[in-house]
Amino acid sequence: MKLLDSLKVKFNKKNIAPQSPLAQFSLEEEGIKQLQEFIAPPAVKIESNYIQIGRKFCRTMFVFTYPRFLRTAWLSPIINLNRMHDVAIFIRPVDSGIVLKNLTSRLAKIQAEIELRAEKGYVRDPKLDTAREDIEALRIALQQGHERFFKVGLYFTIYGNSPEEVTELEKEIIAFLENRLVYAKICTFRQEEGFTTTLPLVMDKINITTSMNTSPLSTTFPFVSADVSSNKGILYGINRHNNSLILFDRFSLENANTIIIGKSGGGKSYAAKLEIMRYLMLGVDIIIIDPENEYQYLCETVGGTYLKISLTSPHHLNPFDLPPIRPDEDPANILKENIIDLVAITRIMLGGFTPEEDSLMDKAIQETYASRDIKPGVDFSNKTPPTLVDLKNVLEDLAGGKDLAIKLEKYITGRFAGFFSNQSNVDINKGLVVFNIRDMEDDLRPVAMYIIVNYIWKKIRANLKKRLLFIDEAWWMLSHEDSASFLFALAKRCRKYYLGLSTITQDINDFLKSRFGEPIITNSSLQILFKQSPSTVDLTQKVFNLTDEEKHILVQSKVGEGIFFAGLKRAAIQVVASYSEDQIITSDPEQILKIQAAKKQLLEEGILQTPGA
Repeated sequence: MKLLDSLKVKFNKKNIAPQSPLAQFSLEEEGIKQLQEFIAPPAVKIESNYIQIGRKFCRTMFVFTYPRFLRTAWLSPIINLNRMHDVAIFIRPVDSGIVLKNLTSRLAKIQAEIELRAEKGYVRDPKLDTAREDIEALRIALQQGHERFFKVGLYFTIYGNSPEEVTELEKEIIAFLENRLVYAKICTFRQEEGFTTTLPLVMDKINITTSMNTSPLSTTFPFVSADVSSNKGILYGINRHNNSLILFDRFSLENANTIIIGKSGGGKSYAAKLEIMRYLMLGVDIIIIDPENEYQYLCETVGGTYLKISLTSPHHLNPFDLPPIRPDEDPANILKENIIDLVAITRIMLGGFTPEEDSLMDKAIQETYASRDIKPGVDFSNKTPPTLVDLKNVLEDLAGGKDLAIKLEKYITGRFAGFFSNQSNVDINKGLVVFNIRDMEDDLRPVAMYIIVNYIWKKIRANLKKRLLFIDEAWWMLSHEDSASFLFALAKRCRKYYLGLSTITQDINDFLKSRFGEPIITNSSLQILFKQSPSTVDLTQKVFNLTDEEKHILVQSKVGEGIFFAGLKRAAIQVVASYSEDQIITSDPEQILKIQAAKKQLLEEGILQTPGA
């Protein structure tokens, strides 16, 4: 509007009526001129073998010869080159009648030359024989309509911050081409025409073409880069190779499990929160185990349930809880599975068992359930489960159980009392539920995560519904054999209950210290790798079977950049969020402080009524 108003002022000074046809034409002409000046670079310098546009340098090349045969996707390495460049392909159909006439003439000349050489007693020339066979085959294909003929022009414009950088990329592309017996030259003294040719203007200013029929032309098809898009799912990011959208539904794979690995600050939590927001919009229930209080603002913004788990928290989970019994399940087996899990949980809580203690704890847990009339052959669907207090009382009455009861005392009346020794009072049947364990003591984090995941697993088995479970800093669970084994079993079984497991970790070394680390990775059909440190990238390359180029991408990646694996498909990804999404999910401390300051101002002005609004 400001530009339009300024133009009207100019015309008024010239005494031209604003509504007259002359004024409208002049206004349009002046507007186009100013728009061109606005988008034009500050300066352009044209040399014999490059053009300088502002601070960028570019060079255009053309392909002038091809081999006799071209393999499919031979242009793929250049299309997928992780450098700034433009590729232009001009395809002009040629009248088949003219081509057939020329081919017939050419065939007659070759046949005559072959016969002349035979009359003179010369040895047969393989080149002439091959040319005759190729022309004859092409004539037949054209006559039958199986092939068509085209004039093809292929041009590349490469960019860099200096002439030397442009030359380096030029050598790289020429090496790619020459390995396939395709040869290119620089558009010497025609760089301006070459640059214009590779712009999206459909103008071939170079007009250096090669005759090509349909079959070899099809091998030049440009859209051969990795494409990880489907007709449903969510947007994960942008494909850095070809700027296509990475749209995917993780539930369409053989399992919906995901693993996200990246160094601190690489963007893994940002990507996870973005995925959470977008799946929430599709009606998927989300459950998160948050060890660093990173998901609170997201949870409050979308109206989720935020559970702060600590020793002084009012929220409790009872490890003795039993899952609802499905019609196709045997109650005795469910009880047995829960006893096995409880033995594993108490083993972590008490720092390990001897074989005798293991057997004793198994017996004590069975008797603890029996004290509430929960045993095989009895309908215990409406029974109140026991607690750790009941287990301690049973151990005190068992021969040899007093030592275990004394060790268990700290979780009931000692310094760790509270969270573990009460009946459960949380509800996870919400759209988004976050379990925050930041304030849980480090010694208790592994067992707290185990109990939480075990509780979630019991609840989700009650009814089939599309859900996602995110476990941030999953290496905490892998630090103990029992919790690692449970996590691995969950990764294998959750598909049957329409659950997708997302494990997130910073250091792959910590993750692989457990013998269950690599199996969990292989049981995750969706894998996202963000920036890796030089000290761990070799191990990452080995575990994920990365190429050297992919390894280089992970070391050089910026925040939010990485590699996206979906089954056998893979692509370099740039995670992209809208402005509104970014304000909700950002983990940047500077940005968070700005958001908090703006929120405080809105509260003071009365625009927001409550801190969580």
